[in-house]
Amino acid sequence: MHAENDPQLFEAGAGDGRARAEVDQFSGLPIADEILVGGQWCQGAGERLFVQDPADGTLLAAIHGADPDQVDRAVRAGGRAAADDRWHDLLPSDRAGLLRDIAHRIEDAAGTLARLQTANTGKTLTETGALVASAAGTFRYFAAVVETAEDQLTPRRGPYLTMSIHEPIGVVGAITPWNSPIASDAQKMAPALAAGNAVVLKPAEWTPLVSLVLGRLVTDTITDHGFPPGLLSVLPGSGAVVGEAVVCHPGVGKVSFTGGTETGRRIGAVAAEKVMPVSLELGGKSPTVVFADAEIDQAVAGVLFGIFSSTGQSCIAGSRLFVQVERYDEVLEAVVAGAQALRVGPGTAPGVHVGPLVSSAHRDRVAGYVEQARAEGGRICCGGHPPEAEELAGGAYYLPTVIDGLPATAGACQEEIFGPVLVVLPFVDEEDLVAQANGTVYGLAAGIWTADYRRAWWLARRLDAGTIWINTYKQFSISTPFGGMRASGLGREKGIDGLRAYQRQKSLYWDLAGETLPWALG
Repeated sequence: MHAENDPQLFEAGAGDGRARAEVDQFSGLPIADEILVGGQWCQGAGERLFVQDPADGTLLAAIHGADPDQVDRAVRAGGRAAADDRWHDLLPSDRAGLLRDIAHRIEDAAGTLARLQTANTGKTLTETGALVASAAGTFRYFAAVVETAEDQLTPRRGPYLTMSIHEPIGVVGAITPWNSPIASDAQKMAPALAAGNAVVLKPAEWTPLVSLVLGRLVTDTITDHGFPPGLLSVLPGSGAVVGEAVVCHPGVGKVSFTGGTETGRRIGAVAAEKVMPVSLELGGKSPTVVFADAEIDQAVAGVLFGIFSSTGQSCIAGSRLFVQVERYDEVLEAVVAGAQALRVGPGTAPGVHVGPLVSSAHRDRVAGYVEQARAEGGRICCGGHPPEAEELAGGAYYLPTVIDGLPATAGACQEEIFGPVLVVLPFVDEEDLVAQANGTVYGLAAGIWTADYRRAWWLARRLDAGTIWINTYKQFSISTPFGGMRASGLGREKGIDGLRAYQRQKSLYWDLAGETLPWALG
């Protein structure tokens, strides 16, 4: 039976009646008031989370988050499951089979998962459909990686055989953001399970719904394979309560976090105290660069997509545009015209480019940055306020906004706004560009538009960014490592390195000669 048609997948619990009725009315996706603790579904004992559709403020669900005691139960259950012989000693090919079956279930439920994520985040159905496909592809990729990954025989340096092997860490804490929940969940969950760990997933409190449904798909597959159910927990709640309890728990052997830089610093400090490995994918203020020799139409389309897709709510959003002075006015005019032509509306409407922000509170935060830029002398070339259409008045919308006239040191050029706001700045030559582009604390991504591949290579080697796109933007491959530099993070996700990040490395020495070791003297 296809998961999206399985009545057990969205079985009603003891949730709020008003929320259930509104879910039925607006999206047809009833959500139980249950969380996943050590493989068992139960009501959360923590604070209540009211989950809204940012397109119109509709209440989608009212669920109880986890409390610290449930975090403790989840971690302990995860520890037992990770040590269970059925899982710990499992052949890589069998673990790969589990991951492939999870990918199939995600694909079978693709329509449901996409609609649910659109309702919860405001993203367009086109984008959420792509994110669901990405999640399935992530599980399938790491199935292939774990089945083919090799340990290493190291060169002999004496009468012994030496090798390097990799083992699971145990229990991994995965903390994911609200902007792309299912893709982020998969990018942590799939390699962690492939590596042989148990996972305690803490989704963002604003967008927990698709993570809970994904948790049901995964646990159903785990059960069907006869593996211990405690391999996965999904614990919604606030970062201050649930996230803190996961990070600080002595039974958690690694934390992988995607989110804000300040929270990442706090996690890093706790990890240092625990002497625990950590992966941090943090904020960004990514530059895109248009040289005078670039194909302008192609570059403008890439710039618009890079900042205004996902309503700018993306860590790698190209939020700073640097244009060589010879083409500055031309490019600025084209970018403004393109931004004004983008269609703003609910993610379920055909032809919409820019959906609502995740919440009204976040929209107001974005608007505050724009007002700050205006006060600092910036010129609002377009946007700068919510849309005036009456039918959008109830949603968390904000028009695509382009600002110029600011120095590179202004707040809007330095701080991560995380919304549909682009600042445009001129540059004279490569040296001027590098100084400006590297002039923030961040180093996550960058884009270069030029016809000169030598220049692109020269610049790519000098920009402080973990990912650089050349004559394209915001394209990803699960096989290619991703991560940031400086305040944008630590460690890498994706690729073979993404699997190894969830393992411990161990060296073995095998005596071949049967010699007796001498006593150490002196």
